[in-house]
Amino acid sequence: MKIAVAQPVKYSGTIIQAFLIFILLFSLILNAGACCLPGSPGKTVKIGLLIPDNESVAAKHGAELAVREANEKGGFQGAPFELVVRSMEGPWGTGSKQAIDLIFNEKVWALLGSHDGRNAHLVEQAATKAIVPFVSAWAGDPTLARAFVPWFFNCVPDDFQMAEALVEEIYAKRKINRVITISDKDYDSDMALNNFLKKTSLRQKADPVQYRYENYSGKIDEMIDQIERSDAECIVLLCKPSISVKIFGQIRQRKMSMAVFSSHYLLNENELSDPESKSYDNDILIAASKWSGPKYKDFMNEYSELYGNSPGMVAAYAYDGMNLLIEAIRNAGTSERELIQKSLENISYEGVTGPVSFDTMGNRKGSYFITTVRNGIPVISDK
Repeated sequence: MKIAVAQPVKYSGTIIQAFLIFILLFSLILNAGACCLPGSPGKTVKIGLLIPDNESVAAKHGAELAVREANEKGGFQGAPFELVVRSMEGPWGTGSKQAIDLIFNEKVWALLGSHDGRNAHLVEQAATKAIVPFVSAWAGDPTLARAFVPWFFNCVPDDFQMAEALVEEIYAKRKINRVITISDKDYDSDMALNNFLKKTSLRQKADPVQYRYENYSGKIDEMIDQIERSDAECIVLLCKPSISVKIFGQIRQRKMSMAVFSSHYLLNENELSDPESKSYDNDILIAASKWSGPKYKDFMNEYSELYGNSPGMVAAYAYDGMNLLIEAIRNAGTSERELIQKSLENISYEGVTGPVSFDTMGNRKGSYFITTVRNGIPVISDK
């Protein structure tokens, strides 16, 4: 049986591009000078949101709802919060320009990001150079926190934390040893795979058999044939949503008995239709924190009433991320961005995705466990 093995990620091109982006950021910030400071509260307190493209409305809606609720409670000292949204669509590097625009032209107090890990690095660079708090509400790339940037905070579990939960469930609890991974060349997919392999190695387990989607593009059935004939006990599916849903559909169509595990990445409602999201119900197993049942239900009802559909993972994390920033601003005031950053360091917030606080590197604290999915989100706690 010929198996396609994942190749190591090559970063040379990325490093060169990152250097060019650094030069661009330095030039823009140097030219902007000290005008980036918002100063005293004016008519509104602005918070920026960066999304992948104008079609990706889930995070926008989640953040809008958080702002709407905050303003119904008086905003900040009578001044309303204002959400300023920018799309990162375009050539790589567009996200940096949009972040700079939000910081220097819109004069936002903080940034919220709902996009992939590759673009999150660009926003992190811009936020660091301009000294602006940045909360990531989707990217789980662990290297974002390993830059030791005090302005960065991640309100989602990162890939290493998710890998830890997956490895604990698969190898320790279920005593499974014959594992298959399926990934693709997407940045987030590669990052998730690499961290799963690292965690497997730390547990001194044999490397899983690795399949790459690109080796079977247009012929998924051949890959599934090979997997079905193998002695594998489970699959860890780490492809981007549009690919994962096709693979999972074939696995279930054939009524294969092996368990399928994944991360929150495949539950991106911006990229999946409602029927596609629901196709995972009670079958896919993902790493998650203990979501708050009552709080999520209130959020779901308000969101559904406003937008006519139920919120998914992207909207929920954006809602929590925006509420974190709003609470931090209320606690710190608007005299200095550094005070907002300090407030985030010490924050303890009960969100719809569970309790949120941060460690010294900006990672979300907490333990993560494996649960099933229903209606596009992890099965939530009633407590």
